[in-house]
Amino acid sequence: MLSTSWIFWALLSAGFAALTALCAKIGVSNIDSDLATFIRTLVILGVLGVLLLATGKFHNTEGFNPRACLFLLLSGLATGASWLCYFRALKLGDAARVAPLDKLSVVFVAILGVMILGEQLSLKGWLGIIFIGLGAILVSLG
Repeated sequence: MLSTSWIFWALLSAGFAALTALCAKIGVSNIDSDLATFIRTLVILGVLGVLLLATGKFHNTEGFNPRACLFLLLSGLATGASWLCYFRALKLGDAARVAPLDKLSVVFVAILGVMILGEQLSLKGWLGIIFIGLGAILVSLG
């Protein structure tokens, strides 16, 4: 049975993100970073297509509305831009310095989540965000 814990899935995501950085750094070493991003995207499309077919989820369209579609479109555009920038950074820099700086997205999400989504963080939460930001900057500066 798959875990329903968000912590389980978040930690699994972090592990795969670490593998992503290492594998991408090796993979992008001899090819154009934009081509590498395209290849990665094709792999993701294929894997997700097989997963959706195997689980019958292509037919689950409830909840689709123009607003949801607009924000999924914007999310896809942001993801594509992020991947292009990330692979370009990996092509030019060390994975051990690029990946932490990329994780400043955690800081940006916290700030935007409060400003746009009305989410709240405790004092401990804000201290954690500050430490993540400082840590990412310190690691990236080497």
